[in-house]
Amino acid sequence: MMHDPTGRLLLTPVDKEAPARVRRLRELDIGTRPEPALDAFAGRLAELTGAPYAMVNFIDEERQFFAGLHTVDGGTGGTGSSVGRYMARDHGYCPHVVVRRKALVLEDVRDFPRFAGNPVVDEIGIRSYLGAPLVDRTGMALGTVCVVDVEPRRWGREGLTTIKTMAAELVGQIHRREDGGI
Repeated sequence: MMHDPTGRLLLTPVDKEAPARVRRLRELDIGTRPEPALDAFAGRLAELTGAPYAMVNFIDEERQFFAGLHTVDGGTGGTGSSVGRYMARDHGYCPHVVVRRKALVLEDVRDFPRFAGNPVVDEIGIRSYLGAPLVDRTGMALGTVCVVDVEPRRWGREGLTTIKTMAAELVGQIHRREDGGI
């Protein structure tokens, strides 16, 4: 991981798997366009967690793409939504989840100096994050499922269990699709 020379912020982690991830996402034909099924999945995730925003996020070398998106107004990032489908790779917390291959729970991002300086805090107003990696059968972390809120939130063990379960469910769907079952 790269660190800010001041020692305060954890910068976007080095992602040596990005080129291989891009190839795997192309193989699976996901992560390049919005998918109604993934929008529905994000909507279900938002409902289960009570979060205003939920995403199915695939990460390449340059940016993040929300192939599944649920916004506070119940939208999917289309016209009229302030949340778009793309985000710079150095914004947000999903790149950390992908590189770590572990779920990340931030009940109040301001409590963590290394995460509090992330651009999404000031630019979008994100205050809490809960995300889990989508690790497929090849061992590749393809992206994440995550929820965020503009208020601090106690996700608790239940939230962590939910996000991990939903990540596993989506990976199963991806595998079935790859095997020709969907």
